[in-house]
This record gives sequence, C-alpha cells and structure tokens, in this order.
Amino acid sequence: MHSENYKELPKVNKSGFFEIRMESIGGFGANLAGKILGEAGVLGMGYNGSNFSSYGSEKKGSPVKAFVRLCAPDKEVRVNSPVTEPHILVIFHEEMVRSVSVTQGVGKDSVVVFSTGKSPEEARDYLKLHGGTIHCVDAMKIAVEENTRVNTALLGAICKVSGFIDPDVVKDMIKKNLGKKYSFLIEPNLKTFDRGYNEGVSKYFEPDGKYPLIPFSREGQKTGYFNQNIGGVITTPGNSATKDLSASRSGWVPVLDRSVCTSCGECDITCPDYVMVWGEEKDEKGKERRTLLKYNYQYCKGCLRCVEICKFHALTAAKEYEVDKKIIQDGFTRSK
Repeated sequence: MHSENYKELPKVNKSGFFEIRMESIGGFGANLAGKILGEAGVLGMGYNGSNFSSYGSEKKGSPVKAFVRLCAPDKEVRVNSPVTEPHILVIFHEEMVRSVSVTQGVGKDSVVVFSTGKSPEEARDYLKLHGGTIHCVDAMKIAVEENTRVNTALLGAICKVSGFIDPDVVKDMIKKNLGKKYSFLIEPNLKTFDRGYNEGVSKYFEPDGKYPLIPFSREGQKTGYFNQNIGGVITTPGNSATKDLSASRSGWVPVLDRSVCTSCGECDITCPDYVMVWGEEKDEKGKERRTLLKYNYQYCKGCLRCVEICKFHALTAAKEYEVDKKIIQDGFTRSK
C-alpha cells in the first residue's frame, strides 16, 4: 500500500533501484544521514529500500561511505553490495578529494552534491568530473553558523536535487532521531536543513572529453598470500610525512598570534599531531632562542586542544572559511 507521500522514482538502474552514495569522514554524520534518508523513504514515503555504511567508532577521522537504496514497494531488496554507480553522490568535505577517489562510478546522469564554497565550474575542475550535474552547497559554513553538523545541511541539498524525496518527511525523521534527549538541537538542525535545501547552486556539464570517466573499482589488498614478503617483513615503515588531516576539521582552526606568544611549548605538548613548526630566532637581546614560528595545517584536525591550553591567549579559534586558503596552506599566524 502506497503512502500519501509516494511518488514514482524519477530513474532507476537496471536492478530497479534509485541509489545514493555518501563519501564522508567519520564523525560528520554520514551514517545518521543515510539512516534518516532510509527511514524517510521506507516509513514516510512508502518505498522499499535499505541503508548501510562502513561505520564504526574506530572510523572517526577516517574515510566513511554510506549507502541508500530505494525501490518500488512491491520489489524485494536482495542486494547488499556497495553502491557503485550512484544516482546521487554526496561529498561531505572538499579536502578528502585529494586522498580518496570519491567520483568513481559517477556518470552523466548522476548528480554530485558537493560540500564546498566553490562555484560549480570550479568544483568540476577540482573534482576532475567527466560529466553530470554538480550541486554546490557550503554545508560546512552553514553548520558552523548554526552550530550543527554538515549532515543536516546536506540532507536538505539531497532532497532538493532528488526531485522526489519529500523534505517535510525528512524533517520529521530528523525530529524523531533527535528525540527528547536532544530536543534542544531540533530547531537549529531544521534551520540547517532549510538552508541546505535553499542555498545550493546546480549546473549540468555535458561530457566533453575534458576529464575521463572513472569506473568504480575495488582496490583490495595490495599484499596477500601470493605476494607477501618473506617472513612478513614490512619494507615500508610507517611515517606521517604525507599524512593529511585537513578533511577531519569541522570548520574551525587554531590561529596563532605571535605578538603575545611566549613559545612556552604547552601547545606542542598538548597537540596530538605535532602541528607546530619551531625554529631558532634572535630575541631583543640578540640571543638565539627556540621559537614557535607557525602551524602546519596539513597535520591539524581542528581539535582545538591547543587553544584550550594556551594561558596567554596567543591561540584562538577561527572559522576556517574566513581564513584565506593560501594562508592555511603556508601556516597561518596573525603577526610575523
């Protein structure tokens, strides 16, 4: 029996499913967003469907994928494999594009919902997208301003581009999931949802050969029974030289004001990722002394523990979207 909110799916794949894939970082709420969409589709709109994710507490700060499938109510769901060719691809953080191949399986009929402050033209070049529709919404900025998380803003954007998911049903599911325990978060999250729904910009790009189509592939294990080194010797010891935690930040970064910094080193002791860059500088007496020069934001996940520990207020929290990208790249200080 169809719900009063039921609409025919605008498109389905050869198996009869409308499919959504979310590319995220653990802690940004992709698992919850997939759960809300799945419940909205099945319980609120009368579809049959499923949702699941590569989720667990150990995933916080690392890449996470969430999947949603919806189909006609009279169709059985007998598929539990990951979504490889999504009708809607959702990218939760633009920095993760540099380390994860997020656009695999995206074709000219797909819509990419991208959390970014870039224009669709800039986003296409950044993603190196073969073709299809790009819908840009600055979900991180919205979440910071409303003191919520990016997942709610992106739920609004998903509803907007889908053409069939009822936003009122999704908002009801947001209320249900927050419940009495987090009732104080309901109104800001509903406002975040509405902003995500209304503030995005879309543009379609015809495949023109500028960038290649990237089919979905599973990398699998690089070493195994047949190619393991003798004795299981690890020939590539671990190091953090290429580690990039930019995608783990949730909109905030620490800002260093060297004019009041005493280089006491408490921030360095507190920081779990050794973000601080130190060097030798001469003081007013001409004596060489160890000095905190800047932050290397490649290693900063935005935990702001350094801000909390700084008794001289040389470190303050800043909204990352308000800081010039080049300054973040070079190591931001308020005074040289």
